[in-house]
Formats: sequence, C-alpha cells, structure tokens
Amino acid sequence: MNLLSSTSLYSFFTIISRIFGYVRDILIAIFLGASIFADAFFVAFRLPNTFRRLFAEGTFNAAFIPSYISAKVGGKKEGKKFADDVLSSLLLILVLVVTLVEIFAPYLVYIIAPGFSENELKFKLAVQLTRITFPFLLFVSLSSFFSGILNSNNKFAAAAAAPIILNIVLIISLITSYYLDLNFAKQLSYGVTLAGLIQLIFLVYVTLKFYKPNIVLSLKFSKKVNFFFIKLLPSILSSGVTQINILVGTIIASFQTGAVSYLYYADRVYQINLAIAGIAVGTVSLPVLSQAFKKRNIKKISDIQNKCFELSLLLSIPASLGLILASNQIVNALFGYGSFSDKDVEITASALRFFGYGVPAFALIKILSNFFFARDNTKTPFYISIFIVIFNILISLSLFSKIGFIIIPIATSISTWVGVIFYLYLLHAKKSLLLKRQLIINLIKILISTMIMSLILFFALEKFANYLDYSYDYKAVYLILIVSFVGILYLISCYLLGVFKLKNYKTN
Repeated sequence: MNLLSSTSLYSFFTIISRIFGYVRDILIAIFLGASIFADAFFVAFRLPNTFRRLFAEGTFNAAFIPSYISAKVGGKKEGKKFADDVLSSLLLILVLVVTLVEIFAPYLVYIIAPGFSENELKFKLAVQLTRITFPFLLFVSLSSFFSGILNSNNKFAAAAAAPIILNIVLIISLITSYYLDLNFAKQLSYGVTLAGLIQLIFLVYVTLKFYKPNIVLSLKFSKKVNFFFIKLLPSILSSGVTQINILVGTIIASFQTGAVSYLYYADRVYQINLAIAGIAVGTVSLPVLSQAFKKRNIKKISDIQNKCFELSLLLSIPASLGLILASNQIVNALFGYGSFSDKDVEITASALRFFGYGVPAFALIKILSNFFFARDNTKTPFYISIFIVIFNILISLSLFSKIGFIIIPIATSISTWVGVIFYLYLLHAKKSLLLKRQLIINLIKILISTMIMSLILFFALEKFANYLDYSYDYKAVYLILIVSFVGILYLISCYLLGVFKLKNYKTN
C-alpha cells in the first residue's frame, strides 16, 4: 500500500464532500445568518454531528480495526463472528441511547446550551430540532461499523464518499424550503436524519462484498466484544478530543448571542484540513500499522511512523499559515452573503485565525494517538485527552467573561498543542518514537516551502484586496484562484526539494 495514494483517494472524496458542505453552509448563512434559528439548528445538529465525527473520523476505527484484524488471524469465521457480535451489540446500545434522548431531550439541550434557557423560544426550538435530528446518531454509528469493515480491507473510497450524501440532502432541503416557503431549520433537521438512513443503506450495499451481516440481539456479550467496548469508550475521548473540545466550546459559547453560529462557521473551514492532514492519514495508516505491530515488524513500524508524521505536517503546516494570513478573506468569500453581515464575517474570521494556530496540533493528535491504538492501548490516549479537555475548559471559563467567546478557539489550540507535547514525551520515554534523521531534514524543507507560499499569498491578498471585498460579487472566484495558485506553487516547491514524491510513502 502507498500511504500518499491512499490518503489522496480518501482526501479526494473528503474534499468533494466538503465542497458540498460549503455550499450547504453558504445557503444556511444566506437564509439563516447568525439568527436564533441558526443557533438552535447548530445546537440540535452539534451532538449527533459530533458523534458522526467521533465515530466516522477515527474513533470507531481505532478500537475496531486492531480487534477485527486480530479476530481474522484465527480465520474468516472468527472474524465474521466477531463482526456480527459487535454489530448486534452496537445496534442494541444505540437504540437505547436514541430512545432515552428522545424522552429527555430538554435536559440534554440544557446541558449542551445552558445559555439558551434565558430565551424560551430558542430553547424550545432547539429541543424540537434535537428530537428530529438525533436518530441520525443511530444511522451514522452503524455506518461507521461498515466503514470499519471496508477500511480493514484497505478500501477507503466508499467510507470517504458517504458524507457527501448528507451535504447533498441538506442542500436539497434548503432549496426546497426556499421555493415552498417552509421552515428552513425544521426541514434541515429532517434532512439530517434522512441523509443518515441513505448513507447507511449505501455503505451496507458496498460492504456486502466483504461482509454479510447476521444480527442476533442478545444482552450477553462475548469476551472479545466486551474487550472491544472497553477499548471503545476511552477511544471516543482519545481520538475525538478536538471534536469534544468544540462541543465544550459550544456549551460555553451558548451564553453569548450569535457565538454558537460564529464557532460553527469557523469550525467548518479549518475542519477540511483536519480531515486530510489528520483523519485521512490516520485512517489509511491504522490498518497497516496494526498489522505491523501484530507481526512485530519494527522496521515497518518506524517507516510508517515517519511517513505519517511527514505527510501530516506536509499538509497541515501550510494550511495553518494560510488560515492565519487569509482568515478574513476566506470567511468573507465563503459566507459573506445575505443575512451574514460584514460584522459577522469579522467576528468569525477572528475565531478562524486562532483555530489556524492549532491546525498542525489537531492533525498530529490523530497520528500520535494511532501509535497507541495500533498496540490495543486506548488507556494512555484516554488520560492525555482528559487532561486536554480539562485544560481547555479551565482556560475558557477563566477568561470567557473578560474577552468573550474568542477564548474558545484560543484555548482549543493551546490545550491541543500541550497534548501533542505530552504524547511525544510519553512515546519517547517508552522508546516507542522511532523517528529518523531524514524526518527533520524533510520538515525543514516543508518549512522553507511554506514560507515561500506564505509570502506569495500575502502579496496576492494585498494585490487583489478590492476583488476580495465584502461587497464584490465574485470574491469567491478570486479567492479560489489565489488559493489554488499558491497551493500548486507549494506542492511544486516540495516536489523540487524531494519531499512530495509518491515513492516516499510506500508502506511495503
């Protein structure tokens, strides 16, 4: 397997999904802006969507793939039985969770957005929309199971493409609501659940080639399944620490009008790089890394570690500088239309800028936690993630009253960088960090290419400032051209320096 080509395939479908996602968010910004309806929908969508990210973007795979690969070592029947047991148990647990949330939705909304209780209309609307969207959790979690089966067989395209369905359905919901004069927030919520069901059907169909499910509902779990769920619970926090920090930020931001929406829009922008530099690299490398650990192949483990580090930094460092330099222009071009005012652009851009400082850390957390998950060790990442979340909460709460919601992206970036340092220290102390001198040399080359790219980007933004202004109709076209130009220059520079080459990322 080639890490770069597999990551590129995964990233291609992820980018397509994010493009549709941006179209969706632009329409939401136009029709809802930063209103109470937008805030209520984003809160209702936040919890099931956080679980979607947690399950679909590494958490489920981190626990499932090493266990599934171990079970298959005993034969295809053992692997099939383990998968059937996990699916049956997962279905039972999810039905129970969704039922409880439907009953106790007001209490859940109060926990997620306590600030909404000060506005009765906003609170009731958030409760109603939460009840509509929450079944999405059932469908997307089951979808993650089938994605895990595909990823275990080194098939990444379908799992990466599945989220496209969600964005297409939500776009159709918004357009239909506009022409039929329906409630935008309500139709979006129905669209979320419908998209989850379609996505599940699609993945079940694709997976049939490798696995035909046989569901047997039972309250008795086998020892292997019990062990899997014991690993899954800490891995939810470990692998999804960035998403949990954002969820914590939403809770705190609910006390400031419009802040939930600002955070959502900023989050949507930097998540595309996280999806490529962290989630894609982590997802495609975990199966082969797990296999290397099962075979105790130290040389292969070292090669995969170095390639994961290098590819993650190759993709995340330029993105970080780009978000810091062009945050205002990016938010303006993507969302600066209709109900989303010039002031909304400025506030959202400031949040995006501070998220930008943390982008390499958000990506590296995914890679570093994999080095433990591949060993069936979910406890160490769990403890580190608890520290990151608590540290984030302490910073946010201590300064929220003084500087407002902007402390949330600042705290998220700082706490994640501290988490990266802890990971590196522990891996080094356990002599599990098998990095090579060539990685340092390549990192220097990446930094040189990034500086060249950043200088060109800075001058391009200055040169075309009038065409990127809030009032200019075609600002998005100019931004896409500028970003594409500097992005291509960066990759050419990396290629000429010998970093960005396909042969560098072979894992066999």
